[in-house]
Amino acid sequence: MTGKMKILTGFLAIFVVLGAVIVYQYSLSPKKESSETAFQQEGGLSFVSKTDSASFYVHDGQKWSRMFIKGVNLGAGKPGAFPGEVAITYEEYFRWFKYIAEMNANAIRVYTIQRPQFYNALLDFNEQREKDGKQPIYVIHGVWVNENDVLTIEDAFGEKDKILNDVVESGKEIVDIIHGDRYLPVNKGHADGTYTSDVSRYVIGWILGIEWEPSFVVGTNENNPARSEYNGKYLYTEQASPFEAFLAEVGDKIIGYESEKYKMQRALAFSNWVTTDPLKHPNEPYKNEDLVSVNVEHVKGHESFKPGMFASYHVYPYYPDTFSFQTDYINYKGLDGKPDPYLAYLEDIKKIHTMPIVVSEFGIPASRGKAHENRVTGFNQGFIDEKTQGDMLVHMINDIHAANLAGGLVFAWQDEWFKRTWNNNDLDLPDSRPYWSNPQTNEQHFGLLAFDPGNGETIRSVDGQVDDWAGDAPLYEDEETKLSVKSDEAYVYFRIDARNYDFDKDTLLLPIDSIEGQGSDRFSAYGISFGRQADFVLKIHGKNDSRLLVDPYYDNYLFRYAVQTSLIEDHPDASRKNSGLFNPIRLALNKRVVIPPGNAVIPFTGYETGQLTYGNANPKSPDYYSLSDFYYSEGQLEIRIPWQLLNVMDPSKKMIIDDMRTRGKISPIKTEGFNIGIKKLAGDSGAASKQPVAMEPYAWAEWDQPSYHERLKPSYYILQKGFAALPENEGLTEK
Repeated sequence: MTGKMKILTGFLAIFVVLGAVIVYQYSLSPKKESSETAFQQEGGLSFVSKTDSASFYVHDGQKWSRMFIKGVNLGAGKPGAFPGEVAITYEEYFRWFKYIAEMNANAIRVYTIQRPQFYNALLDFNEQREKDGKQPIYVIHGVWVNENDVLTIEDAFGEKDKILNDVVESGKEIVDIIHGDRYLPVNKGHADGTYTSDVSRYVIGWILGIEWEPSFVVGTNENNPARSEYNGKYLYTEQASPFEAFLAEVGDKIIGYESEKYKMQRALAFSNWVTTDPLKHPNEPYKNEDLVSVNVEHVKGHESFKPGMFASYHVYPYYPDTFSFQTDYINYKGLDGKPDPYLAYLEDIKKIHTMPIVVSEFGIPASRGKAHENRVTGFNQGFIDEKTQGDMLVHMINDIHAANLAGGLVFAWQDEWFKRTWNNNDLDLPDSRPYWSNPQTNEQHFGLLAFDPGNGETIRSVDGQVDDWAGDAPLYEDEETKLSVKSDEAYVYFRIDARNYDFDKDTLLLPIDSIEGQGSDRFSAYGISFGRQADFVLKIHGKNDSRLLVDPYYDNYLFRYAVQTSLIEDHPDASRKNSGLFNPIRLALNKRVVIPPGNAVIPFTGYETGQLTYGNANPKSPDYYSLSDFYYSEGQLEIRIPWQLLNVMDPSKKMIIDDMRTRGKISPIKTEGFNIGIKKLAGDSGAASKQPVAMEPYAWAEWDQPSYHERLKPSYYILQKGFAALPENEGLTEK
């Protein structure tokens, strides 16, 4: 035997031993079963949930109760980690379950396999609830689909049924997991571990799949005309499309696996959304949003499938544009007598189904940045404060109940720092999103639970009370003004202490230099000059005329939509440096759209996101307003500016947007920090001295892991009351 052969044989022996150890350890892991059973027995099968034509029922061990589902979607992310790192701990899950139960919710939804700590915490929490005579938290479990495969294969049956087989295999893994009978080896980007907690009695339903891309559905249908029928042991199709047959086959095989191995079943749904619903939307301006239908009415259950099916839809009040333009929807009056296209849609979708409907995602982001508007109701995708978020969520769950649907699940339980949004996702670095909080990205702020920067509390509260600035040396100080600057994972904070300062009449200008070799050394509109070339100017002039402004040359809105795409006109001076001009900072809301059938044109639309909102930003204050940017009290002015407004792509590594017009693209460059100055102009005259405004350097420390603390938003407490006002178990009505 050669030396190489000996080495290979040695390695093989090690792997065999390690494998044996893993299997042995797994076999020794005690299976944690629920202390009680709550299953209905019928035909040799057990089930804890079932449906009829309109309602969802749960068995509590003694009887069936009709349950209106009211709950939340629980993601896998937290600050400092991507979802694939599944970094949430047992203690965090247990604490969150407590909050969710205290919010009067009865269900949570997860999208895919979690790590063992989720199921362990769920079992321990629910057993304690039941010992205390309280209802457990039930789970609706998802089975995920690889989105990269969806985009690249573009056919559910493509590459020899790869997607179908992968989804079925994932479903089988989850079946074993919820029964506490699975080991998953380490697989980067996926959950792993030994699963021993049997939570099967608390899992009341499946939602299989994701929000289907219309092109994926069309590709499946066009490529597989001969596969439009499916007849399995548990599910079959009638008048189905090939894609609907794919759904039936996936569901049938997952049901079959659990039925045969564990003699158990649970209610089943397939994920869907307005974009691929079975309805026609004649005023939808984007063809792709009403291109193809997925109708779960074409999937039927054999007598062998006892629990039955329900329909699952993601329904948001601002997307797609059907909610702003469909005539019969926007003219519909809701419970409060005001236009309510949301309720109109729910009643419309209710008419076509012979099974109960759960709105498995509905939500409103309490973010500073905004990405889309409902032109009728103001239920917008962003620039909604946390109290209004709660009011809107209660409005929607009441609409869901009024439409006689089976329940709704709020998106989402927790904020998710790793998320992106279409109108600013090229302004940050994808690999570092979880390490800082971006208030400009609405997708990060759907949660009822906030993750605020800081260990235990936010470093600066922006409420006019400046005790938290004690001990900080001013960045700049002269006879009239003191300027202090701090920063954290979300904001740059400014404190200004100015003598003889009239907040309502005087103007403060703060030039900010962030990148070398560009910017303006003057602000022509005010006749002042700066000690350095400023890329931004922060202007404070009372409650209603305060904003952050940007040098046109460094204006990413102009660059993206005038230079890269020609959707708007470029600024005549934007291509030259040192123009002495400063622009409002804007975000896009929609590109030019044509509304059928009359072909009315809605032009390219943006809004000024650099305009500052006045108010108290301290969550502990009774006057708290989460959209607040600045506040003045007794001579003290505090301001907070999101990093992205300053063209920072990743504050944790001090990366900012490079010279866009020279590079021809948006790309990062490292900065050493900012140079910041301040100038007070008395009254409205704008009179200023000829002396250049001095600008002092401000630098911050990089970080590898963010600091943060949890905070229940006002929306949590508003929804808590809203959920309490809805029926818990519909009077424990027997089926």
